[in-house]
Order: sequence, then structure tokens, then C-alpha cells
Amino acid sequence: MGILSWIIFGLIAGIIAKWIMPGKENVGIIVTIILGIVGAVVGGYISTFFGFGKVDGFNFGSFVVAVIGAIVVLYIYNKVKS
Repeated sequence: MGILSWIIFGLIAGIIAKWIMPGKENVGIIVTIILGIVGAVVGGYISTFFGFGKVDGFNFGSFVVAVIGAIVVLYIYNKVKS
């Protein structure tokens, strides 16, 4: 995917992850995009490692993996920040 696609995908995954796991932090859109992109990468790595699939484009499976990865990254971010 192109860099713009990753940014859009990361933004959507980050927003969904923040909606699922709200916290006290007030982070901006840039941090949300970064957490979403990192979450997509982490989720893709973990799912590939365990043989569940990979993030390979705009499809439902990749989106679920990216959101789960973003939730994990957001959880870690909240624990480190607090």
C-alpha cells in the first residue's frame, strides 16, 4: 500500500481503537494516526507470527488485525504514559 493509504488506514484503526478502549489521555490526530499505523504493523507482525494472517491491503481481515494491534499499542501507551 502507498504511504497515504497507510495513513488513512492507521487513522481509522486508531480512531476505532480509541473508541473501543477510551482513556483519560487527550491525544491529537497525529498521535492517533501514529498509534494506528504502529498498531497495524504490530498486529500484522503478531498475526503473521501466529499464522492467523497478515495486513495486506484494505480488506476486513486486515482491518480487524490493525484495530487489535492498535488496541494493544494504545494499552501499552497508556501504561507507559501513566
